[in-house]
Order: sequence, then C-alpha cells, then structure tokens
Amino acid sequence: MTTVLETEGLTKEFGRLVAVDGVSVAVDSGEITSIIGPNGAGKTTFYNLLAGQLEPTDGDVHIKPRDGDELVTATGMPPHEINRLGLSRAFQINNVFEGLSVIDNVRIARISREGRTLDVRSLARTDRELTESAREILELTDLQDVADEECASLSHGDVRKVEIAVALGTDPSVVLLDEPTAGMNPTETDRMVELVRELNSSTDTTFVLTEHDMDVVLGISDRILVLDGGKLIARGPPDDVMADERVQEAYLGGEVGDGATTEDRTAGGGEA
Repeated sequence: MTTVLETEGLTKEFGRLVAVDGVSVAVDSGEITSIIGPNGAGKTTFYNLLAGQLEPTDGDVHIKPRDGDELVTATGMPPHEINRLGLSRAFQINNVFEGLSVIDNVRIARISREGRTLDVRSLARTDRELTESAREILELTDLQDVADEECASLSHGDVRKVEIAVALGTDPSVVLLDEPTAGMNPTETDRMVELVRELNSSTDTTFVLTEHDMDVVLGISDRILVLDGGKLIARGPPDDVMADERVQEAYLGGEVGDGATTEDRTAGGGEA
C-alpha cells in the first residue's frame, strides 16, 4: 500500500472558531476510509479543505497524482487544479446535469480531465474514444442500461451512482464520497455499499467517505477517522475505534461498549 492522501497539521479558523484543529492523517491505497463524528465535528470543513473549496489557516494537504509516485502539495490550489491532480468529490446534494444523458455527464467529466474544450470539432475527432471510455465507467458503476436516459428521469439511487461515475470520469487517485447512502432505502443502501466495495477492489481509486449511518460505516470501512470539535480523537480499524472510550463518549454517547465488535454492531442492525 502507498499513501495517496495526507494532511499535516491541517487547521481552519473562522474568527475564534477553530473548525479543524491540527489534523494530521494519512490515507492508504486499497483501504476504504470513513470519517465520522457528531454534528459540528468539522467533517464538512475538513472535506472542503481537502477539495480546495476552503484554504487552510495552517497546515498542508498532499495528494498522490494519478500518474505519479510521489505526493504533491495541493495546499492553496483551486478546486479544478486539485481535481486534475487526482482528487475528485461526489457531493451529498446531487451534482449532475439533469437535462443530459448519463453517458454525456461522464463524457463531460472525461473532457474536463483531459483539459479539452467543448468545441464541436474537437469532440467530432475524439467522439469514439470519449464514448468508449465513458461506457467502460458506466459498466463499472452498473449504469450501462440507463446510459442514454436523462438524469432527471432516474431513481435517487441511480443518480447517486452517476455522481460516482462522474467522479471516476476524471481518472482520480482518490474519491471523496459525501453521505453516499443519504436518502436511500435499505435495498439501495446495500447496493451502494457493494458498489463502493467492488470499485475499491477492481480499480486503482481509493475511496474516502463521510457517513452518518453507522451500520454502513462499520460494514464498509477498513479504517475509521473520528473528529470531534475539529480534532482527530481516534483512528484505526473499526473494532479498535468503536472500543475507544473517547469515541463512545464524544460520538456515540457511551452506547457502544462492553467489548462490542464490528460484527456485533452490524448484526444488531441498530444505528448509533
């Protein structure tokens, strides 16, 4: 495994409020990492710092480029440059062109990745290549059957998959997923969890997610990072993190304890 995303002393202050407080983490390839914490813990701010939507007060963000071996400092880069460097983000609020087809959404992502314009003549020369690469992504995300449908006509679950397909269209080394199962029914949730697992194992892309559903977190994560009050209070495999007294007190209110394991929590079906 190699480190694909790293922060060093990452800090964001809004006046007297310290939303992210000196967070240093490393995300390794091949592992699905979940970031959890209570409301106001700093998760969204942390994501915004990683993706370039916010500039840190202090600290650095390092990203492994898709076509490189060494981490590159992304601190201060605008979002589009960070995206081209190798980090893509799928938002909790659907962020697709609803009036365009599924495959056209992915084609636009491919064009963006390659730095080309939407000039018709340019598209005409490369249309076959774009379409073939887009269809490969749709197969990976199980969207091939709805490739030509407008996104506005899709189910909520399929639109969330389009978000992931668009993120993959930029050929990233890291994808940030923001509440990927929000608003889904249990069947859709199970399918999304399985999709992320399959993509993580079958591609070179590493997935990081925020998620409130603890059953999803415990069922999908290789590693969990816990934020509270902007600080990183725990990190590690799910069982170790859930056994941490600071996590039980700050995030779970002490509800998980007595040696409860990931299997115990998942089998119980309860949400913390």
